[in-house]
Amino acid sequence: MPATAPAAVDYAALKTTPRLLMECELKPLQGDRFQSTGFADLGPARYTRPDGTEMLLVESAQSVANRLEAVVWDSANDDLIPELAGLPYILVKQGDRRLTNSILEAHRINSPYILEGKDKSVFDMIKKDAAGLETGPVRLRDLAGLVMKYDLNAVLHGVFLAKGDLAGGRLRMTRLLSGFIEAQGVSEAASGGVKNDRVNPGKDEGMTSKEGFGNVPFHRAEFVAETIKAYFNLDLALLRGYGLPDEANRLLIALALFKIQKFLRTGLRLRTACDLEPANGGLRVTRPVGFIVPGEDALLDECRTLVRECKTHFADPAVTEVEWIPSPKKDGKKEDKGDEVSGNASGDDE
Repeated sequence: MPATAPAAVDYAALKTTPRLLMECELKPLQGDRFQSTGFADLGPARYTRPDGTEMLLVESAQSVANRLEAVVWDSANDDLIPELAGLPYILVKQGDRRLTNSILEAHRINSPYILEGKDKSVFDMIKKDAAGLETGPVRLRDLAGLVMKYDLNAVLHGVFLAKGDLAGGRLRMTRLLSGFIEAQGVSEAASGGVKNDRVNPGKDEGMTSKEGFGNVPFHRAEFVAETIKAYFNLDLALLRGYGLPDEANRLLIALALFKIQKFLRTGLRLRTACDLEPANGGLRVTRPVGFIVPGEDALLDECRTLVRECKTHFADPAVTEVEWIPSPKKDGKKEDKGDEVSGNASGDDE
């Protein structure tokens, strides 16, 4: 028999460590200024360390999760990148149109487009597979196997099957892979602009800026920083606790590392005024000491091999299709679902 090629990832070095911790220093691609994430009720998320260092959240854990998911999706072809063909996910169709899917949906396989339409085929399959999880402590091994069957991505990034008809709405998996970006030693770079109306720069009586008339000045807050860093955390203790087959564990680790490497190479244009790039050597591991993250190409090859090895753990076919037909509404309101909950909109449950 031909010799087996060595694995790209040193899995043995991760067998006893609880977390794989990584970080990458970043810098603006051009100039010094960058725009941070913002929140409707507070604007930029700034805080001060006990030593007086001014800090700023550049990208939240929820947003980084979304961006890590997106790197495996080929938007031009509306499908997984070809090298990862065979990974399971749920596709929502509306006639001949590919409407959405569990990889891009905010709540993954808990999406209302998957579980709450007239087509109950996927709901019924998941409910059947969840039989036995209705009472007693949730057996995470069974839950992880169920979720992996339909969307391995959701095992990495978490999911909350919140519908009351699915084991009482208590099936929850937290994130295995998380990340965030923050800056330290920040100062605000204030600027502004104006929305110009070249047809009628003044306002006639009764006209408002909401109608699109007149010149409307606005302010803009950007920042400069001593350092910007992206941080990533892969929870290996939680992964081992799922009791998944060894080949599935290896695929989840390799896929997580591939997503990080590709995100750092292609996904750092976070906003129009926030375009970053790796600096000072790129991604490095802080725990366990000495572990080396392979390059993007080697990780993609590893994932491709492991997808084939894990085929028997996935749905057959790997892409599970469901038709989106909205459920009827009564009196113009959402149909009463009893004690059903719709999920945590914050995303922090996942």
